[in-house]
Amino acid sequence: MLKSIRVRVSQGTQYIDDPRRANPVGFRGKPVISTAPCETGCGACVEACPTEAITLNPLQIDLGRCVMCGDCAPTCPSGKLSFTNDFKLASTDRDGLIISASRPAPDPVKVSEALRKRFGRSLKLRSVSAGGCNGCELEVNALTNVNFDIGRYGIDIVASPRHADGLVLTGPITRNMAEALQLCWDGMPDPKLVISVGACAISSSPFEGSSALERSFLDRYKPTLYVPGCPPHPLTFVCGVLDLLGIKS
Repeated sequence: MLKSIRVRVSQGTQYIDDPRRANPVGFRGKPVISTAPCETGCGACVEACPTEAITLNPLQIDLGRCVMCGDCAPTCPSGKLSFTNDFKLASTDRDGLIISASRPAPDPVKVSEALRKRFGRSLKLRSVSAGGCNGCELEVNALTNVNFDIGRYGIDIVASPRHADGLVLTGPITRNMAEALQLCWDGMPDPKLVISVGACAISSSPFEGSSALERSFLDRYKPTLYVPGCPPHPLTFVCGVLDLLGIKS
């Protein structure tokens, strides 16, 4: 008993009282593009980006493709790029994930009144790893731990699609998972929604163009929420879903 108390005192409070006000020290989150001009003819950041997330004229970063590796920042001779620990990156629009100097943050998540009325007090989610590396999957698992505790908002990860209101999609959707993904979706009762988690799920980055992928599922079912990152911070997911449902912390 005394040992447990000492451990508790040394660790402090692990529980995050208000996810929206958290400060994840050391986390590489939202990129910042300054208004400083690029050097003439410079494309060093584009060449350094492994996922083609950066485009020029004007300089833009697609967070749906960005894996937050940070390789672009040190290559920029004008110091135009940097990263913060801002985790509020989710968006309800795919194009809303593209940021620039004039558009410094992703478009805010739009509250869905219909989803708020139906799922605002109870949302059950089924997670499917469609060829993921387990990075995003580990962070999805962390949603239920003592730190983030999404269960306090009535949001739970369930074992069966029959009990689910939404599909949490991770991974680039490989051919050998395409049928299983569809079966899971078909097994979920209506109404239902898709939450696309991680760069792989959102854009197939960095595996775009691979013959091992079969992403027609996303042509048929547009995600309601995009949660970028590689992997996304659990706080990005928590705050994105809370904003979507209009839930106050």
